[in-house]
Amino acid sequence: PALPHFPDFTEMMRALGYPRLISLENFHTPNFMLVSEVLLWLVKRYEPQSDIPGDVETEQDRVFFIKAVAQFMATKAHIKLNTKKLYQADGYAVKELLKVTSVLYGAMSTQGGEPAPLPEEDSTKFKFDLGSKIADLKASRQLASEITSKGAVLYDLLGKEVELREARTESIARPLEINEAEKVMKIAINSVLEEVQKTKDMMNNVALDEASLEAKIEKRKLELERSQKRLQTLQSVRPAFMDEYEKIEEQLQKQYSTYLEKFRNLTYMEQLLDDHRRAEQEMFE
Repeated sequence: PALPHFPDFTEMMRALGYPRLISLENFHTPNFMLVSEVLLWLVKRYEPQSDIPGDVETEQDRVFFIKAVAQFMATKAHIKLNTKKLYQADGYAVKELLKVTSVLYGAMSTQGGEPAPLPEEDSTKFKFDLGSKIADLKASRQLASEITSKGAVLYDLLGKEVELREARTESIARPLEINEAEKVMKIAINSVLEEVQKTKDMMNNVALDEASLEAKIEKRKLELERSQKRLQTLQSVRPAFMDEYEKIEEQLQKQYSTYLEKFRNLTYMEQLLDDHRRAEQEMFE
């Protein structure tokens, strides 16, 4: 197919600090090694701590690599890549690569500067922390949603203020009776004491249940130890008549071998007899 024309791709890659010179002539024919190298470099530029494997020796490795890069870009940068065109590794793959380089180049332009030339060992470090900006965007959306819900609740509460104002004014104007307040406080204290006593009873019951379970566990352990000792004793004792059993088993093996030999001979003789009878029948006919 004809090579699409993307003059900005090489300029963007050069501006982003790609260590090698790229020409669109490199993509006239499928060049998967170059496409994989550029993809891995862009991923590292976007997130230096990414763990996408760069092994593309076999067909299965290449498919896995393309899928991993596409999934990474979709989740981290919300960039949808055409995996089929990337796998073609020709001029149509440049269009997909341009989607990523455009985002990185736009981030660099927003920061207002050119990236410094990177040494070879630091060529995979990304200077534009887009991940933090995406996290800030998600946090802003969450805060906006919370503000909306809080505003709705506040609006509902303010709508009830007319009714509540009268009840609040009436309660404030009512004279405070010490005896009644004391009675209410005593009732509240007794209720709290009852709850505390219930909690203590529940804790005591838990302690009793724990002690009972520990006793059962200890009993099971003793039974297990006795069973294991009995098993070891049974395994160490040789059953009665074992010697005679082994001798008979050896004789049986010999008899079985003899039986097999005679059975094969008999089958062979029967076949010869059938052949002889068939020959006689043919001669008779």
